[in-house]
Amino acid sequence: MEEVVLSKPVILPAFQAEEIHCIGRAFSSSLSAREKKLVCVTSGNSYLGSHIVKKLLANGYLVRVTIQNPVDFEDVKQLMKDEEIDQLESVVVAKLQDLESLCEAFRGCHAIFHTSSFIDPHGISGYSENKAFLETEVARNVIEACSRAAYVKRCIFTSSLLASVWNDDNLNRAIDESSWSNEEFCRENKLWLALGKTNAEKAAWRKSMELKVKLVAICPGLLMAPSFPYAHKDTSIPYLKGGSVMLRRGMLATGDVNKVAEAHVVVYEAMDDGAFGRYLCFDKVVERLDEGIQLENELKRHGLPSGSLVLAEEIEEIHSKLCNSKLAKLLLEGSQGKSCRQ
Repeated sequence: MEEVVLSKPVILPAFQAEEIHCIGRAFSSSLSAREKKLVCVTSGNSYLGSHIVKKLLANGYLVRVTIQNPVDFEDVKQLMKDEEIDQLESVVVAKLQDLESLCEAFRGCHAIFHTSSFIDPHGISGYSENKAFLETEVARNVIEACSRAAYVKRCIFTSSLLASVWNDDNLNRAIDESSWSNEEFCRENKLWLALGKTNAEKAAWRKSMELKVKLVAICPGLLMAPSFPYAHKDTSIPYLKGGSVMLRRGMLATGDVNKVAEAHVVVYEAMDDGAFGRYLCFDKVVERLDEGIQLENELKRHGLPSGSLVLAEEIEEIHSKLCNSKLAKLLLEGSQGKSCRQ
């Protein structure tokens, strides 16, 4: 394998003693970084992570990105333009399961955007029960490291709409920020991504209350983009496990990746003005059979198994009970405020 050459220096984990001097140089201008609001985005080689980075850069933030391995920088280069990469404060190799590594990556930051614990851009390995367990461990680590090292104890945590929709206790009630997926139901039905996101988000909330970290959680639907779904097979395959049930119940929602990334930044900027808790994030609910068929065809066209998303004989009517009015109100207020400032 050819050696990966980075256009920006990769700061290796702090637990490698010979590299500590590099970290010291990176954080030497901490005062100016605080004034410019240095923020850190974990897993910048993920599809959503890279879009959040782009939005933050466009808004004038100083951005640090973490990746798990040096080779992951190849994915960053595919997802971002050279001029965007050149604007980054640094790219840091930080193992999400290593607390000290995360502490060094987060040092001096005004906020942490934790986007994903596991990245599989080529959709090969899938999402297993073990990954669901590890995702929860990583969530605790991120909050702990944020508490120890961040200049301001603040975290914007990417969860998933799947952490709210899988619950058979009351099928007639609206699904909103107060709704949580049932862990036992997810485990029994091997809905591992839903289980991982549910447990990880709950762990993050518990840890944040314990350590007094200010936390908000964004819960997006299935990510969509012009290149969907090839660009992020890692999210589309595990997300759609149980997709036919979600479709029938009106729980299959999608979110444009640009709008989801924008929502992360808007919520972060609104934290000083009272933004709090969870925000369900989607811009379209699949409510017609033809829409479900179109989505299934797109999945098959790109070589992804749909898992019999559409079973026409079982679908008579689709009525959605998903509610994202909390985020919609915040986004509206944010756009009005921006217009006034302009």
